[in-house]
Amino acid sequence: MSRTDAILARLSRLHPKLIDLSLDRMLPLLEKLGNPQDRLPPTIHVAGTNAKGSTIAYLRAFLEASGKSVHVYNSPHLVRFNERIRLAGKLVGTRRLNAALEEVEALNGGAPITFFEVTTVTAFKLFAETKADFLLLETGMGGTYDTTNVVKHPIGTVITPIDLDHQGFLGNTVAEIAVSKAGILKRGAKSVMGLQRDEARAVLDRAARKLGIAPLWQGEDFHGTSRDGRLEYQDEQGLLDLPPPALPGPHQFENAALAIAAARHFDLPVDEKAFAEGLRCVTWPARMQPIRTGKLRDLLPPGHELWLDGGHNPHGAAALARTISAMPKKPLVMIMGMMNTRPPEDFLAPFRDLHPAKIFTLTIPGEQNAHGAEEIAARARAQGFAAKATRSITTALKAAAKVPDARVLICGSLYLAGDVLAKNGTRPD
Repeated sequence: MSRTDAILARLSRLHPKLIDLSLDRMLPLLEKLGNPQDRLPPTIHVAGTNAKGSTIAYLRAFLEASGKSVHVYNSPHLVRFNERIRLAGKLVGTRRLNAALEEVEALNGGAPITFFEVTTVTAFKLFAETKADFLLLETGMGGTYDTTNVVKHPIGTVITPIDLDHQGFLGNTVAEIAVSKAGILKRGAKSVMGLQRDEARAVLDRAARKLGIAPLWQGEDFHGTSRDGRLEYQDEQGLLDLPPPALPGPHQFENAALAIAAARHFDLPVDEKAFAEGLRCVTWPARMQPIRTGKLRDLLPPGHELWLDGGHNPHGAAALARTISAMPKKPLVMIMGMMNTRPPEDFLAPFRDLHPAKIFTLTIPGEQNAHGAEEIAARARAQGFAAKATRSITTALKAAAKVPDARVLICGSLYLAGDVLAKNGTRPD
């Protein structure tokens, strides 16, 4: 076990027996650190159910193409915890991370605190200590009581599409979840909204009006579509003809347009040339990521494709299925693992029309709250899919190799995606 892992294990043991959605545990700890959340670079706060990470990846690419230095806070990580904290363009170094974690641990003095709370406090400390032009801040879960929501004066907020996820904490309907996501809106901060279902739109609109905010709405105030293979973006400032996003999938044109709208609405120093460069070079691991080399890829014969995606809820599954359906036809083999907080049936529903040749299921290694491989396979078969449980990703890939000329898709969980990248020898950064 590395020193970082040992520190994080100690911090995990401080988790309170009951989770109450509040900021009461971390505010005293931030006070002991001199309130670093009040000493951050200009901050863009991003919430939503899906596309948070992609939107931040585009914004980072646009700003860095403009010569700006950018802090980024994302979660969860895939292989190393360091991935969550990017300081002025580079992942935090391990020595500096360990020192900051231990300082925060000592100040906390063993008091009950969640893992995400204590690590977010650590991130704020590091962001405040390091000079940068901007901070791109992703919520962990929800909005109102999310640990990132201690930033009082962001320059702008973005709410990506809202759908069902984390119902046990945020609510059982899209409208209830939208109430939580709307909590990041701040009086005096501009806001941009992604494509929303009607019930989410109504909630967000009411919340914005109460704060005197007039958001930009995707599909109404700005549009981004694929035209002749390029991204055509339009808002009241005019039309942009841009290269397609480097991230694959039809939904990435929508995600890129949301980020462009945010950059223009928040008056970020990004011109058309930087938009084009950012779209060409943007990266975001485990989001329809092609795996072309590595130990796991070597288990498949030439002619097979291997793709990795960490989408794990119905909205993400629908976007993934759209991406696959837009590709040249090949037999589809799915390798799937999921956490037990999400029903496999909901994730699989968008793939019904794609008629996968086979689904191989596995239990996500090292995750106590993962669905068992046999259970996922049984529930998939009950939905009419040809599914079989396997012992490991290696076993699943060897079985997939027997399907001629297959497109192999590993999906269902970011935790599974991280395990795959580590075993394949692929660095997420």
